[in-house]
Amino acid sequence: MGHLVRNFSLVALACLFLTACEKSSDDHGPKLGKAKDLLWLSPDVQPETFRNIDKLFETRSIKCGEQVYPLPYSDSMLTSVTYTPDAEHAYTIGDFMARNKVAGLLIIKDGKIVLERYGLGSTEHSKWVGFSTTKSVVSTLIGIAIQDGKITSVNDQVVDYLPQLTGTAYDGVRIIDLLQMSSGVAWNEDYLDPNSDILAIFDCILNKESGGILNYMAGLERVAAPGTQYVYKTGETHVEAEVLKSVLQGETISDYFSRKIWANMGMEADANWLLESKNGTEFGGGLISMTLRDYGRFGLFMLNNGRVNGTALLPPDWVANVTTPPADAPQCACGALYSPANAGEEAYAYPLGYSYNWWPFPSDTMGSWSHLNDPTWWGSDAIWVSDPYLTNLLGTYTAQGIFGQFIHINPKENMVTIVLSAWETPWIDPKEFETYSFIDAAVYALKR
Repeated sequence: MGHLVRNFSLVALACLFLTACEKSSDDHGPKLGKAKDLLWLSPDVQPETFRNIDKLFETRSIKCGEQVYPLPYSDSMLTSVTYTPDAEHAYTIGDFMARNKVAGLLIIKDGKIVLERYGLGSTEHSKWVGFSTTKSVVSTLIGIAIQDGKITSVNDQVVDYLPQLTGTAYDGVRIIDLLQMSSGVAWNEDYLDPNSDILAIFDCILNKESGGILNYMAGLERVAAPGTQYVYKTGETHVEAEVLKSVLQGETISDYFSRKIWANMGMEADANWLLESKNGTEFGGGLISMTLRDYGRFGLFMLNNGRVNGTALLPPDWVANVTTPPADAPQCACGALYSPANAGEEAYAYPLGYSYNWWPFPSDTMGSWSHLNDPTWWGSDAIWVSDPYLTNLLGTYTAQGIFGQFIHINPKENMVTIVLSAWETPWIDPKEFETYSFIDAAVYALKR
């Protein structure tokens, strides 16, 4: 997710909620941390807190239906995966879960579960928070709204749907610019800076200020032409959510999500989505919670090109644009996100791209990033990837969330992998690529 720049960007998402609410569990409920401590939870309360976000924050339910989409177990379960970080170590599935504090691990191949494991006290009924994987859900709902005719095109102007932004830095920004994090609007997502934009949004949530986030976004300045510079902005995905809300004619985003995907596809349990304020708008920047298998079902929805029961819910080219950033968005291409043009002095090589709020892998080679196997790049607490070129992941794409949440889609292998974790800190680059190394090794094991 980025060696330095993304560290700040994604850590800030969690920091947004550090003191957002002071709801807490009762004396007879699970032992939870406090909302204000979400970023620094001690190991004894972190997993339980991640399973009970709805007890700490204002949320809205995403209702499931009566029918459940079957996820049968394969006759050939995956019992052994070995990834070898160096000449001295060979790690197993259990090692991966222990080293990365994994609460849920699911692999679906050809529509059947080949691996399902739980840790940290989680069960099949636990609802684990996905943090920024929510951004990928928001973009998917934008696509569905386009297919429904509620939104005309990703090339529409944001102000056509949010006229209150007329005359602001978002006047002239297209929906596609939001989906590529390329609005050109100034943004500081440094959670260490008390004057950062991300902490200002935090204040809106702290005050349960309905519409406060959008009002804040309206006051930002433009520093680059729309569609030319990638800068990760949590607030930008909330603007997407406000665009979506504007076309739903009073229906909540959660209810729309339920009607189009959750109940329609057959999720097995209700999910919940954090709100910016009491009875307010779903926060587009993060914090949907769902069960491990329902994360897998959402992954299958994407793997099946957005089709449910034979009906296409997404535009024909939507998933193709997720897997390959459009040619007119070179700033979002694989390897370009943290180039000097985007990241200035903090530039470095990062192999993934960004498109439609997902993270695509290169389609041909990752050879340009052989530094992934260079201990001087990782530092002393290193874990080098078994296959530094991650050849089994070429052409795949993933949603990512802080503390180690992944929804990984592999179209070529007809495979979905879900990893739900409780890392010690919000983002750890070696653990990101250890996770990809494990998935890479799992693909290889399933081919044998």
